[in-house]
Parts: sequence; C-alpha cells; structure tokens
Amino acid sequence: QVQLVESGGGLVQAGGSLRLSCAASRSIFSINRIGWYRQAPGKQRDFVAVITSGALRNYADSVKGRFTISRDNAKNTVYLQMNNLKPEDTAVYYCYADSWDGGYWGQGTQVTVSS
Repeated sequence: QVQLVESGGGLVQAGGSLRLSCAASRSIFSINRIGWYRQAPGKQRDFVAVITSGALRNYADSVKGRFTISRDNAKNTVYLQMNNLKPEDTAVYYCYADSWDGGYWGQGTQVTVSS
C-alpha cells in the first residue's frame, strides 16, 4: 500500500500561483503514474495532470500552459505548480497513484481562487 498526503492548497487571488505537494509513504520510483485530479462542488472528479515513471507528462486542456507537474523520486513527492490561477480552478485537488499493487487516492487539498 501507499499513503498519499497532499498539501499546499489555500486561498489565492486570480492570476496568482500555488504549488501543491503529494508526499507518498514509500518510494515512488516504481509507481507507474502519479497524477492530480480535482473536484469542484457539485461536479465530477476531473483529470488535471499526470506524470509517469519515465517522466512523461500529460495535462488537461484547461490547464495546459499554466500548470506543471513534476516528481522528486528522492523525496517521494510529486508537485503541481499552478500559475495564472482562475476562479474556475477552485476545487479540491486529489493526488492519485497508479501502482503495481493498485490505485490510491489522497485525502485532497482545497484550492480557492477569488476573482
């Protein structure tokens, strides 16, 4: 198993930046994919970004050019740098790990962007 703990959320004005962190309880070196999803109130959970064990990245169209996902294997941590935030980015952001022994979710961190 792997536990995921997100941090870095908060309240920010439109145009601002935040960096989310997802700390894993064990080595992420062998985890196939780690990514971020988000869920706004009353909406489904949507894909945001993912990074593979080979450092390939993919992003939702709505965040391309504004968000950057990265991983630090030495720290067992994945980051989501979010720039030029918009009110529509407001959501709970969840970290997800797709490992050989299953899929795992974190508890989420709230991001609120004011206009």
